[in-house]
Amino acid sequence: MAAPSAEERALLERGVRAVLSGWAALQLAVAQGFGGPQSPEKAAWLVGAVLEFLSQNPELAEDEVEDFLAEVMDNEFDTAVEDGSLQQVSRELLSLFTRVREGDVGGVGEALAALARRGPALASALANARPGHAPDPASGHAPDPAPLSPGTSSEEEEEAMECGTPPAPPDGWTLVRRRRR
Repeated sequence: MAAPSAEERALLERGVRAVLSGWAALQLAVAQGFGGPQSPEKAAWLVGAVLEFLSQNPELAEDEVEDFLAEVMDNEFDTAVEDGSLQQVSRELLSLFTRVREGDVGGVGEALAALARRGPALASALANARPGHAPDPASGHAPDPAPLSPGTSSEEEEEAMECGTPPAPPDGWTLVRRRRR
């Protein structure tokens, strides 16, 4: 297949941007700074990287796109996506790419409209993901995270670990820490 025309590339870029901006795992990783202080820049870079990946590999299978996205999320955002969204995002990206390649501008427009309708729900969900732990817009910093178990300070947790009796977490998960030498 020949390289996409400028119009096809612009349409595909709009589609990739819409799919990625609607991907809750990526948006949460960016909002929480999992990619470090450059998280927003990495998300913007990802749009171009996906666009290039799709354009250079026109016969991709869904699992190849999943692998690419999983590797980027792991390497750039230190995030393992295990919520099933990799499959959905990969399917949406390949669908858009196929529609653009076939010249189905109407189909791409419908897909973009559906993604736009999904956007406000995602924004609301992200805003409510961790009430009270959102970044302070005035300072640009997030408040310190809550202790792992209610009523337990990190000093108490360290003392308990040194004694060999870790505190019992209320949610049933066991925290494993490396011992200090």
